[in-house]
Amino acid sequence: MTNPIELLEQRQLRSDLPVFKAGDTVRVHFQVIEGQRRRVQVFEGIVIKRQGAGVRETFTVRKQSFGVGVERTFPLHSPKIEKIEVQAIGDVNRAKLYYLRAKVGKKARVREVQQGAAVSSTRVEVEPSADGDEPVDEQPVTEEAVSAAEEPAPADEDGAEAAEVRPKARRSLRRRG
Repeated sequence: MTNPIELLEQRQLRSDLPVFKAGDTVRVHFQVIEGQRRRVQVFEGIVIKRQGAGVRETFTVRKQSFGVGVERTFPLHSPKIEKIEVQAIGDVNRAKLYYLRAKVGKKARVREVQQGAAVSSTRVEVEPSADGDEPVDEQPVTEEAVSAAEEPAPADEDGAEAAEVRPKARRSLRRRG
């Protein structure tokens, strides 16, 4: 026997929501009712927490607005939320990012997960030939790949290789005296 309250809650759950967690940067499109007018307001910021479960689940988004930190808590399954867009995936190790409240400016940023293309090595795949004597190269190495990998270091007029240039050490700004 199932609880009638659970049945009502199951019908109110939304299935069109993206997967996101604390540390992700999201854009929440939220309906705002002002008198007789309805408009969609976009709130973009970092998710600092998700809490609750089922219909009661909420998430809090924090952003900096004109130098002031602004937090807003949204019910996840609310019909007033038109859509949620995940802008960036954050690389964090915590479920609640309350430490961001004490930080301002660039220090309040969260590092993003790097999602670049996988780096492949310059190896050539080798398969044995039909007669079994020698392996046959499936993909020959191009001249461009070889020249890029073995590019010589720039040389001076004398023919000597250029040494690494180091910046001069900064002098102390304190006055001596």
